[in-house]
Amino acid sequence: MPAKPPPLPLVGSLKLRKTLSAPGLLERVRGCFSEVTEHRKTKPDYPLVDVLMSGLALFSLKDGSLLQFDKQRGDKARRHNLKTLFGIPDAPCDSQMRTVLDGVKPQRLRPVFRAIHQELQRQGILEGYRFLGKYLVSIDGTGIFSSGAISCPDCCIKTHKDGREEYYHQMLAAVLVHPDKNTVLPFFPEAITKQDGSKKNDCEHNASKRLIPQLRQDFPRMEMILLQDALSCNAPHIRLLKSNGYSFIITAKARSGSLLLKTVLDGLANGSTQELAGTTSKKLRCGYRYANDIPLNHANQDVRVNYIDYWEERPDGTTFIYDCVTDIPLTADNVADVVRAGRSRWKVENETFNTLKNLGYNLEHNYGHGKQHLSTVFATLMMLTFLIDQIQEACCQYFQAARTRLQSRTALWEKMRGMFREHLISDWESFYAAIIWGYEHADLTPKGIRSG
Repeated sequence: MPAKPPPLPLVGSLKLRKTLSAPGLLERVRGCFSEVTEHRKTKPDYPLVDVLMSGLALFSLKDGSLLQFDKQRGDKARRHNLKTLFGIPDAPCDSQMRTVLDGVKPQRLRPVFRAIHQELQRQGILEGYRFLGKYLVSIDGTGIFSSGAISCPDCCIKTHKDGREEYYHQMLAAVLVHPDKNTVLPFFPEAITKQDGSKKNDCEHNASKRLIPQLRQDFPRMEMILLQDALSCNAPHIRLLKSNGYSFIITAKARSGSLLLKTVLDGLANGSTQELAGTTSKKLRCGYRYANDIPLNHANQDVRVNYIDYWEERPDGTTFIYDCVTDIPLTADNVADVVRAGRSRWKVENETFNTLKNLGYNLEHNYGHGKQHLSTVFATLMMLTFLIDQIQEACCQYFQAARTRLQSRTALWEKMRGMFREHLISDWESFYAAIIWGYEHADLTPKGIRSG
């Protein structure tokens, strides 16, 4: 039988954290949005900050389309709640939002991610994410748009064997993770789109050349261990990481006959390769084979790495194998933790991309493509919304209790949308309280939730 959810807290026992709950986070976002350079040359009907906040509200409410968000544009409750909860006095229509956001350069939104992470540092939240003495940052790419008919100058193009052309956008995400935490904290994502002046498609490798130095520029003193897949297990990329002061754990696929594997196997005879055996948390057999300071490959013998070959028995009788290279000196005391850290790379796929695509955020839905940057701007605003939600899930008692009350993210989003459209809500505390205990509860202030 499924475990019973924990009991709900008593009415009035919860407190909103000043800077790490919805009102504080949205206030910080609005402050950063107000600094985004206005690109329109004529006097605008709507301030750019309000258009950006409207896009954020769209994704905060998890509306399935921009048209769905716009349908209630004239409703009293919607207008009221956009003002009281998101600080938007008047929201643009769907076509105006698309037109305005299309001209915003995605890089202009980078400071808001930096500002939020800096606040997490000030509040001591990031200390709980330390592992192996540093912060684990998982990096991977995913698709955000694909079409055979709609395109823009930023689109990459794939030509199929039958001559059909497919237009697509992708993004490279960097996400702060911890092996023991379900919440992840994304940084500003790097768009994988055709770059200005280039006729060639962009790719994940080129995007990483932009993202990795920018991440170091944003957080110069933050000690990070970058977690990446086997595509990054090459000498130029490892040199890039080292030149920017990063540690790394990169999935490796050592081929039979490779210098990497040959050195490790030779080390079994001369003692430079160590072996350990143990059991997993489920009492299944596992083992480690590791070696320090070995050449990456024949062509780049000056690039020295430390290597782990890990195996684990599965309940079905199969064997799971994971191998990686790292710059962390390996010992019998830390090799298991290095493997745990490396395997948490999958959190960028499971806890990030899977959530964004399948649990209400609708990452791959085309909210609007535009002629310049609209697709990327929408994806960036969605990632920012996800960051705000993840912070609330980790830090906000009201959000946590609302999740407990509804038991799933999708149920929570549905409840929030319904209340947003049907009732006049004075503030976020009343909004969450109504979700947790019911808006008709006697202990709620009469002004908190009213019928629309």
